[in-house]
Amino acid sequence: MKDNECDFINSKINTIGFIGFGLIGGSIARAIKSIYPKTLVYAYNYHKNPPSGDLKEALSDGILDHVTDNLTEGFSDCDIIFLCAPVLANILYLAKLKPIIKPSCIITDVGSVKGNIHEAVYELGMEEVFIGGHPMTGSEKTGYSNSYAILLENAYYILTPTDKTPSEKLNTLNKLVKIIGSIPIILGPYEHDEITAAISHLPHIIAAQLVNLIRESDDDSEIMKQLAAGGFKDITRIASSSPEMWQNICLTNSKVIKSILDRYINALQLASDALLQMNGDYLYQMFDRAGEYRNSIPNKSLGLIHRIFEIYLDVIDETGAIASIASLLADNQISIKNIGIIHNREFQEGVLHIEFYDESSEEAAKALLTKHNYHIYDR
Repeated sequence: MKDNECDFINSKINTIGFIGFGLIGGSIARAIKSIYPKTLVYAYNYHKNPPSGDLKEALSDGILDHVTDNLTEGFSDCDIIFLCAPVLANILYLAKLKPIIKPSCIITDVGSVKGNIHEAVYELGMEEVFIGGHPMTGSEKTGYSNSYAILLENAYYILTPTDKTPSEKLNTLNKLVKIIGSIPIILGPYEHDEITAAISHLPHIIAAQLVNLIRESDDDSEIMKQLAAGGFKDITRIASSSPEMWQNICLTNSKVIKSILDRYINALQLASDALLQMNGDYLYQMFDRAGEYRNSIPNKSLGLIHRIFEIYLDVIDETGAIASIASLLADNQISIKNIGIIHNREFQEGVLHIEFYDESSEEAAKALLTKHNYHIYDR
């Protein structure tokens, strides 16, 4: 981080407001406070009740300085306001903020759909104060209690300015994103929605419906459920995401998602036709092209679908083998999130699957276990 960038942000940002203060809002606030501890941070308590557990905890941690149930208190002084509520709720707050913010304020959001909020901004005449935002990071856990500053490190952070966004404001937010450790990418709102529909929204629909297909195809003995381990659970992991959140996303990006979904349905029909016609060449090319492209995707990148930090390794088939590995990792202060033996066609034999909390733990475990002559599979 360059000192002149810190000085630049320090001169522009003194007070920040959050509407919605869960995993993403809390992580952004933690990252900012770790660099600029004197920044005043407000959070809006939209429940109109005593602050929730998350807000109380954040006050106790010193991440929040003030909690208010009146937007005119503190938010009129904010240099940046982060909208971190659900996608549709964020739009409703725009009209409430318009009459109270100062002209120099930047309003940004963290939602995964950009077109609809940009349309609302245009209708309200707020193009000069709004810059859409989408940090491409997250966790299967939610709430402020699970937030942490490094959640944003090395994650792509998409910014979608309006046609009237002042370059100075875009420059300020762009530099702030860099300072908190993320990688800013500037896109148009509709370009963003088309990309996320393909690489995030569609996969969630596919995973959900694939799980539902197996659930509906299973018999009373639930043999499919019993055998649905390993690879099946890997490719359908995102089906466990919040149904409310994904309902919201689908309804706010429905046109683009349907367009991508229809193309996918057509691709499935081509595969179905190849099976009917016993077209071995098409089936081979389908798998070959897919494998080549998938293998070209960087393992280190943080994308829209939350990455799991995991390794697969061979273990000797003897008593205490797993305990020895667990003890080796524990002795080196490497925490294990999940561990177990898996069997699927990707491996000739069963292997040990270990999941970690972060990338640094994953890398440390790889180095340590390789040093002790364990074979780690490169996936």
